[in-house]
Amino acid sequence: MRTVLLGAPGSGKGTQGAVLSEKYNIPQVSTGDLLRAAVAAGSELGKKAKSAMDAGALVSDEIVIGLIRERISQDDAKQGYILDGFPRNIAQAEALDTMLTALNQPLQGVVLLDVAFEELLQRLTGRRTCKDCGAIYNIHLSPSKVAGHCDACNGDLLQRADDNEDTIGNRLNVYIEQTSPLIGYYESQGKLHSIAGIGDVNDITDAITNIFDTI
Repeated sequence: MRTVLLGAPGSGKGTQGAVLSEKYNIPQVSTGDLLRAAVAAGSELGKKAKSAMDAGALVSDEIVIGLIRERISQDDAKQGYILDGFPRNIAQAEALDTMLTALNQPLQGVVLLDVAFEELLQRLTGRRTCKDCGAIYNIHLSPSKVAGHCDACNGDLLQRADDNEDTIGNRLNVYIEQTSPLIGYYESQGKLHSIAGIGDVNDITDAITNIFDTI
């Protein structure tokens, strides 16, 4: 099962990817994790990625595609994988398709977690993290029992500097501008499955499972 999870920041795709990875015993492939691992390992691609990052430049699609190719060629990905965080735009989607076609392993399905802009804004601006134990709360959706303090250790709950409305609004607008065209791209291939990414986490997992079981 070769799949992609699409969704804006705050859509829950990372959470769902982790759950589904365990359920189907296939890896959740995050490009961020791949880059960090490659840099730490000092691999050839990792060195190229580090050079770009040290220079303040974006890591090229060629390097990222190379890392993905290496990862999905490993034994634990023989039965499939869940791509999380890639592709982010049409150029990357086309490069991914070219690479997978060369391997004779085309994508089998793409799941979009569809969440309204205002809901995403509420999820992300409401996030609070315990400075002591790292527990995560949301002042709108899952608040702590005592405002500003962790239920587990009574540590102070802090808001990340980049979790303000302006910064998050910009992130979401970048997603809409760059990533939304992927919806039409994968629709034209007959691979897109869209579900509402709101409600109980388990219900969303069940909805994705129903899709995965048909592809």
